Amino acid sequence: MTEPDEHINQLRLELRRGIVVLAVLSQLDVPCYAYVLIQRLAEQGLDVEEGTLYPLLRRLEKHGLLESEWEVGESRPRKYYRVSAVGGDVLSALSKEWFEMVDMMHHILREDNHE
Repeated sequence: MTEPDEHINQLRLELRRGIVVLAVLSQLDVPCYAYVLIQRLAEQGLDVEEGTLYPLLRRLEKHGLLESEWEVGESRPRKYYRVSAVGGDVLSALSKEWFEMVDMMHHILREDNHE
């Protein structure tokens, strides 16, 4: 891998880190367990590994943005997550911020803004 490719990959990872939280919160308006959440995000073009998702879910729950409940009726117990009331407020604020940043970056990156 060339040096520019290494820089691009590293910077791409930094960009993705910021959007995974927003993407996860946006998908948990109904209770969902992690495996289905991974599939749901992948279907929409965002691949998230288990090693990334599980710690994120625990951290979001610890901060009160998610609530969880164990479902033990099936063959294996599953922990279902859903966005909490506070998490819904955070999702709304972050979504608004996201769209403002996208608009700003679209304006900044437009070709006619470069000298």
